[in-house]
Amino acid sequence: MKNKFINRVIFIIVLSVLWEGTVRSGFFPKAERLFPSLVDIFGALAEVTLSGELFGLMGYSLYLICIGLLIGLVLALVLSILAISSQTLASFVDTAVTIMHPLPGIALLPLAILWFGIGREPIVFIIVHAILWPMILNILAGFRSIPALYREVGQNIGLSGPRLAISIMVPAAFPYLLAGFKIGWARAWRALIAAEMIFGTSGTQGGLGWFIYQQRYFINISGVFAALIVIMVIGILIEDILFGFIERKTVKRWGMTA
Repeated sequence: MKNKFINRVIFIIVLSVLWEGTVRSGFFPKAERLFPSLVDIFGALAEVTLSGELFGLMGYSLYLICIGLLIGLVLALVLSILAISSQTLASFVDTAVTIMHPLPGIALLPLAILWFGIGREPIVFIIVHAILWPMILNILAGFRSIPALYREVGQNIGLSGPRLAISIMVPAAFPYLLAGFKIGWARAWRALIAAEMIFGTSGTQGGLGWFIYQQRYFINISGVFAALIVIMVIGILIEDILFGFIERKTVKRWGMTA
């Protein structure tokens, strides 16, 4: 954990030096507009933070992501459990994943607007679509990696179907489930930012993606990079603190991973 933190600090320092050197070198034309200095970026970040706007943007984005993740996780678990309970349902789920997984969520945005109108509902729909299919793939991979002995033990004590999956297979496949949740978290951010930036032409409320759209519209590149920094910092904190805590209390304590 300590080495990981040190490596990240070193990477950030090196990247910052390269960035600032690029800005001040004069090698690229209009570099100050394309690559604003760190002073300008953090100045824009301080401005939006002190105004209180940043916390509202972050709260709204995280609120939508949490709703989408919760819905996606429940649906992924239900569909995965059904898939291992019945060969017919397994074929149906496999077909659905094959068709829907390669389909970009943004391609569904016009339909989502027609179905749900303009607001948070279509964005949540896009988030759920973005995370559902990779989570199902991870959960099913976890179920299929479980030794047959586990299933036999469960069946010997009278478990079958969904009860067998919930009591035996979900705990045994938890590392895969957690990995799928991590992938879902990352894809949820991408779907949210993309959807909000498209909604920027008609939306009246939004989070960090909406803020990026506004700053791009007013050619405030420093504000765009400030929002990107916030997104990256949130991602690092969630990865290291939240997921790190879950891993230490579950799969690492259970000896399921190093």
